[in-house]
Amino acid sequence: MLKPKLLQKGDTIGVISPASPSFKRSDVRRGMDTLKQWGYKVVLSKNLNKRKGFVAGTDEERAEDFNEMFSRIDIDAVFVTQGGYGSARMLRYIDFNIIQKNPKIFLGFSDITSLHLAILKKTGLITFHGPGMSRYNPEELTDYTKNHLFKAIASTEPIGEIPLADEKKWINTINPGVAEGIITGGNLTLICSTLGTPYEIETDGKILFIEELETEPWIIDHMLTHLLNAGKLDKVAGIIVGECVNCTPRQHNPGYYVDMSLEDILFEFIKPLKVPSIHGLPIGHTKDMATIPLGVRAKLDAAKKKLTIIEASVKE
Repeated sequence: MLKPKLLQKGDTIGVISPASPSFKRSDVRRGMDTLKQWGYKVVLSKNLNKRKGFVAGTDEERAEDFNEMFSRIDIDAVFVTQGGYGSARMLRYIDFNIIQKNPKIFLGFSDITSLHLAILKKTGLITFHGPGMSRYNPEELTDYTKNHLFKAIASTEPIGEIPLADEKKWINTINPGVAEGIITGGNLTLICSTLGTPYEIETDGKILFIEELETEPWIIDHMLTHLLNAGKLDKVAGIIVGECVNCTPRQHNPGYYVDMSLEDILFEFIKPLKVPSIHGLPIGHTKDMATIPLGVRAKLDAAKKKLTIIEASVKE
């Protein structure tokens, strides 16, 4: 695995928009101000937040920004403005040789899952499933999110345990047991979209984490079926499901009942796998969000409801 250098005060962060443009123009300005207050320099990509329908510029323009930020020696880390939609559309224009020759921190989540999995598959670079720059302001960025971001990208010590952010919340054990292995995953929709492509997720012997937002249980059933039929759950070492905010049945009448809960679906698919598995960690589209490095070793103790990142994700 390739490890990027840790982020230090005075370093320069390049910002790109590989998916959708920011809805609020102020998100970028506020994020820049926050990063500068933290002691970093900021460089915006030349095509940042362009608008072409629901994506931030053409596929070629967004990939050009991505390739440039990885190739520039004056850029120490690459952050995204936000997710949304469209990252997978630019994968064919990415120069993975540039990434391999210039490993650096890459941070984002949601639609950015496409890029994380492609980079891991093609280069072995550890990347970070964590908050986009639209959250870098006092209204959006909680202490939990900030602290866990810097534990991941600014320290050569392993992150350690990923705790609950709110003691009133609950982690549900689906299957007890202990698993250790490389951690991989991201947004479930985007994981499924890699299947049958050169960027297809690798799950054998790995700890898989998944998360979703505002997705009905029957659709999650559909996507877990896709993973199951593709053999991606056959040899998985363990499974972690994030909070999955607002993943509940809606008023909808497609001609069959859709009243199963998310937990019903998770137990139906994951329980028979008999691998350590939990549901409820603050990963993904949550107010309090843990940053997860993809490609490092982790330990899951499902009976104790603990995920521990046991390998450092960055180097000096």
